[in-house]
Amino acid sequence: MRIELLGTGGYFANDRRQTACLLLPELGLAFDGGSALFRISDRLQTPELKLFLTHAHLDHIVGLPYLLMPVHSKQVQRIAVHATQATLDAVKTHLFATPVFPVPVPFSCEEITSPGSMNIASDVTLRWQALPSHPGGSMAYRIDVTDGDGQRSMAYVTDTSLDGSYTDFIRGVDLLIHECYFSDEKAHLAARTGHCSASEVARLAVEAEVGRMVIVHVDPTIPLEDPVGVEGMRQIFPQTTLGYDGLSLEF
Repeated sequence: MRIELLGTGGYFANDRRQTACLLLPELGLAFDGGSALFRISDRLQTPELKLFLTHAHLDHIVGLPYLLMPVHSKQVQRIAVHATQATLDAVKTHLFATPVFPVPVPFSCEEITSPGSMNIASDVTLRWQALPSHPGGSMAYRIDVTDGDGQRSMAYVTDTSLDGSYTDFIRGVDLLIHECYFSDEKAHLAARTGHCSASEVARLAVEAEVGRMVIVHVDPTIPLEDPVGVEGMRQIFPQTTLGYDGLSLEF
């Protein structure tokens, strides 16, 4: 099973990273609709797109109008956007307000409530759980696959502080894709803003017994190749990788 990181930055795009978007092209499944959503057109392998949003902050929804292009080119026949009702209302009322974007994009809005689950395919189950510590809340997602290749799993967690509320939810996943907005030098800002810092994320990976971890949603105001200090994180959890736009992962 392949997952592609299309956007790995937080808050705003910079020269290295677009904002949040992950795609599993073979399933037609995506997470978050940040500025990197325009990249889906070149990668999607199904006529239907199922897009699950973590929350309605602009860096996670700003790319939704870009879905107009694959619809008009008939590359995509159906788009369903799944999110809490509050997030869907924010998207419809504000992002697609006529003065902001006057052309309607034909996608269906599908409400999800937490906790919940959905069968994406006969051998693929998607589950989700609310993350309460980020201002306005967010949502964590987990995929479990059981097929001829055995059992494997991944989780996507972004825009949260480490509050202990989701450790069991991600426990034992083969691949954890987790936000790490701040380096340890800026750890004092993490809880204040509803985000995470480097060493605490590495300790979470150890506690949750995950197989490997890829870091996303990093601070865009630091235009370095590594703005969070991944080498320090590896001293705690060696199987840590810094995600970047275009990284393709198998799990």
